[in-house]
Amino acid sequence: MELSVYNIAGKETGRKVELNEAIFGVEPNEHAIYLDVKQYLANQRQGTHKSKERGEISGSTAKLKKQKGTGTARCGSIKSPIFRGGGRVFGPRPRNYSFKLNKKLKQLARKSALAIKAANNKISIVEDFNLETPKTKGFVEFMKNLKVDERRFLLVLSEANENVILSSRNLQNVEVVRVNDLSTYAIMKCSAMMFVESSVEGLDEMFKLN
Repeated sequence: MELSVYNIAGKETGRKVELNEAIFGVEPNEHAIYLDVKQYLANQRQGTHKSKERGEISGSTAKLKKQKGTGTARCGSIKSPIFRGGGRVFGPRPRNYSFKLNKKLKQLARKSALAIKAANNKISIVEDFNLETPKTKGFVEFMKNLKVDERRFLLVLSEANENVILSSRNLQNVEVVRVNDLSTYAIMKCSAMMFVESSVEGLDEMFKLN
C-alpha cells in the first residue's frame, strides 16, 4: 500500500511512502487486540481500594441484647455488617490487576490494529516537521490543514519533539506518541492516525523486520 506524503500546509509533496505489507497487510486477529487492550487498561488500575471488614471496625464488643426472649434475631456485635457503621461483607482489598502476555501476541495485536486502520483508510503521512514555539494555536492550524481537527487524532513521531508535544497536550482528543511507545489501545482509540515520514521506518525496527 502506498500513501502520499503531505506537508504541514495540507498539500501533497509528490512523494509516496510504501507501507510494509508484513505490518499493515496482516489478517487482523481481534482476540489478540482484545487481550492487549485488556492488559493495557488493567495496568492503569492502581488497585489501592480498601474497605473495612468487621474485624477492623472500632466499636464495642459487648453483646447488644440478651440471647432469648426479645422476639428478634440474635445479634452479638455492633460491628456486624447488618448494622449501620458496621464492617463491609467481602469488601475490596488492595490487589494488582496486571497480567502477562507473550511478546509475540502483543506484536500481533499491534499489527492487527494497524492493519484495520489501513484497511479503513484512517492512516495518513506527513513530512517531518517542527513547530518554532510550543503554541497550541500552531498545532490547531496544523490539524485544520490536514483536516483531522474534528476527530480523535493520534500523531506518531519518530522521536520526542518537545515543541510538538507541548503544543498538543492541552487539546482534547489529541495524543502524540513516539513510534516506540505505540500501543494497541492508542491505535484502536483514535479515528484518525498520522505518521511523520521518518516514523514509518521506525515501525520496521520496532517489529524487527529489518
